Amino acid sequence: MNDSAGSLRDLRKRETIRSLTDIARRLTIEHGFSGFTVEDVCAEAGVSRRTFFNYFESKENAVFGFTEIDPRLVELDEEFVAMEGDLLDDFVTIMLRRWALLDPLSDAPALMSVIENEPRLLRGAFERLAENERRDVALIVRREGEGETLRAEVVVHMTGALVRMAVDQLLHHHSTESIEDLVLRRLDIARAAFAPASDPSPASPPALNSAPTSAPKED
Repeated sequence: MNDSAGSLRDLRKRETIRSLTDIARRLTIEHGFSGFTVEDVCAEAGVSRRTFFNYFESKENAVFGFTEIDPRLVELDEEFVAMEGDLLDDFVTIMLRRWALLDPLSDAPALMSVIENEPRLLRGAFERLAENERRDVALIVRREGEGETLRAEVVVHMTGALVRMAVDQLLHHHSTESIEDLVLRRLDIARAAFAPASDPSPASPPALNSAPTSAPKED
């Protein structure tokens, strides 16, 4: 199969996934999460149950758009493992490239609408976030070595916090900055906050001719 045929196949696959997720979300809003079946989603999308479960493990995953790992993300992971720069800089770079690839912000309003209608789905979203964080920790450990688990956890969770702060600026404060600028500016602030304090100036040596503090004892 040549590259163009493979690209077309991947494009159609992503379109099918997008269609299944859009339908599952609309049916959740219209009928509630328990008010429709996988078969209903398949019928509207014009695909078989087998095709549905090729892409999604469950109806809940279809609502969230949680599909199998995108091969493009796997390529980014391998690129990260091969990098030899500063760990935090390299990981932030990969996170931002993932963002550019998937553009999750464009999906946020629809997903928030679904969760407002079915708050119980929020637990699934947090579980997926935790799963992704564990996967990233394992990715860093693979690059840095088995003894670096704690360091990997700190990098993953700190970077996640920076990204969430940036997303908040975009969604709720309508920032005109790019996600990259927002994240990198916060990364600079975090580096400065955790940088070791400069050594204080050494204390002046005591004066050589200072008077004694007490009179010498007499014999």
